[in-house]
Amino acid sequence: WTMQDGTPWPGNNPRDHPGMIQVFLGHSGGLDTDGNELPRLVYVSREKRPGFQHHKKAGAMNALIRVSAVLTNGAYLLNVDCDHYFNNSKALKEAMCFMMDPALGKKTCYVQFPQRFDGIDWHDRYANRNIVFFDINLKGLDGVQGPVYVGTGCCFNRQALYGYDPVLTETDFQPNIIVKSCCGRRKKKNDKKYIDKTRAIKRTESTIPIFNMEDIEDGVEGGYEDERSLLVSQRSLEKRFGQSPIFIASTFMEQGGIPPSTNPASLLKEAIHVISCGYEDKTEWGKEIGWIYGSVTEDILTGFKMHARGWISIYCMPPRPAFKGSAPINLSDRLNQVLRWALGSVEILLSRHCPIWYGYSGRLKLLERLAYINTIVYPITSIPLIIYCLLPAICLLTNKFIIPEVSNNQSTHIMHHIHLAGDSYFWSHITLPQSVSGK
Repeated sequence: WTMQDGTPWPGNNPRDHPGMIQVFLGHSGGLDTDGNELPRLVYVSREKRPGFQHHKKAGAMNALIRVSAVLTNGAYLLNVDCDHYFNNSKALKEAMCFMMDPALGKKTCYVQFPQRFDGIDWHDRYANRNIVFFDINLKGLDGVQGPVYVGTGCCFNRQALYGYDPVLTETDFQPNIIVKSCCGRRKKKNDKKYIDKTRAIKRTESTIPIFNMEDIEDGVEGGYEDERSLLVSQRSLEKRFGQSPIFIASTFMEQGGIPPSTNPASLLKEAIHVISCGYEDKTEWGKEIGWIYGSVTEDILTGFKMHARGWISIYCMPPRPAFKGSAPINLSDRLNQVLRWALGSVEILLSRHCPIWYGYSGRLKLLERLAYINTIVYPITSIPLIIYCLLPAICLLTNKFIIPEVSNNQSTHIMHHIHLAGDSYFWSHITLPQSVSGK
């Protein structure tokens, strides 16, 4: 590929190229056939260099979070895989009904839609529909703390991806079920005084006052008492979000939108900066913020971290499927897909983010934790299953049964114990319960 001036396209090498942004529809974009303004359309390709980890899909999504925050900063994000398409034009409205709900909107981190596929034969020989998972398991989790994130067809709350805590009520600060069962029920007068110290610290960090760009760039007094406190807070924010004043300011815009004091001329330059390959170094991206690194199934880790902070998720199943994609059409592709899921689950099982021991100081419900444990432990069940399948063949080859034969002496001994037990019941006048009518 070449540019308009004849120079080579800088992205011809997919593993070594600079960051690229192409704005197809900007702030004053075109109009549709009805005269309505079209949404912005921007192509983004993050920088890739040899020697830098790009973290595949998780790294690409984190770069997209940052560049979209600098250019548009919408309050909500939609994640759809490249092999999926819109099947329901009202899907986003369905999600917004939950995201903008006065009661649950402040606690909802994402709205998950079920995966539906085209090209599946009637018998579904490769089990691509996943009926048990999408139509049973996720429905059940919707009544606990919400479904797990499945990697596509999901609408996110931007604030949840930034690692902030949800807006909590008094009931959210009650001891969880494990504390109640181990320590007993607290008295009512002490319930209101219950404070989770770890939770309180996290909540304090996520409610830093909103300030404008001048406070960050020039050190002018604004949302802080003095210049020293501003400098300390600025350093902590840079350690968390990276060295981009424009992006940091956008993270405090709860309703979205660009900060008023932002210079539009500097947005494109800043957008290129936040997708550079070294931007995430010594920050919390991939650890506490955005899509979490450490597994090929980054979707499980990302949703788990949000639920551990106390967020809830919603499972939305409109009558017309919201999105549809292409399913594996042969056994080889299907086995590769299942193998990738299994490897990702084992990676989480052996990591510090394992649901068996991670996040007990948060607000993750017990049943939700069990669901995550089931999600990562299921590949281990293949070991006893293989043994169970091999045992009949071993028995046929060795001419030996799995269970040793019972001899006559052993059977006589067992019958003797049964007879003694029957006699004890008889002489103790223990009878079977009769029906209500006495017959």
